[in-house]
Amino acid sequence: MTTQVTTLAGGCFWCLEAVFEQLRGVTQVMSGYSGGHVPNPSYQAVCTGTTGHAEVTQVTFDPDQISFSDLLRVFFAIHDPTTLDRQGGDAGTQYRSAIFYHDEEQRRTAEDVIRELEAEHVFDDPIVTKLEPLKTFYPAEEYHREYYRRNPNQGYCRAVIAPKVAKLRSKYLEKLKA
Repeated sequence: MTTQVTTLAGGCFWCLEAVFEQLRGVTQVMSGYSGGHVPNPSYQAVCTGTTGHAEVTQVTFDPDQISFSDLLRVFFAIHDPTTLDRQGGDAGTQYRSAIFYHDEEQRRTAEDVIRELEAEHVFDDPIVTKLEPLKTFYPAEEYHREYYRRNPNQGYCRAVIAPKVAKLRSKYLEKLKA
């Protein structure tokens, strides 16, 4: 099996991780930080908004089971790519919408998917998702990993993550793991 990796930012990494780990063809999901200028940032530092990092989810997937463009369509469906540096109540550059592409093919595919979504008028406002080359990925601290799975009844999980997971299940049922 040949796998590929993509790194996506769409607000809180707990939300993205909870969604992507359910998709058929996804073999690993890791929350972390990318796009900043401080080496080995901590969650507390990233939360200040001064490191330049975004909360990201790095997704390893089998392109024979799920394409990169399908992953991006899910990504765009579960967050608001039209709000600059904000997802719901989470505000700051650490919550920006971004695709940290790993190669030129990913960059071109991301541009194509964005063009398609805009041509279809999927969103009322323009997509502001940034396309940035991946420079470095820093894994998040252990307590952030599998957060939703370990804390489904926590307030944030119930109010913010659970609706995104429900949206995934209703819109992309055929793409879920058995």
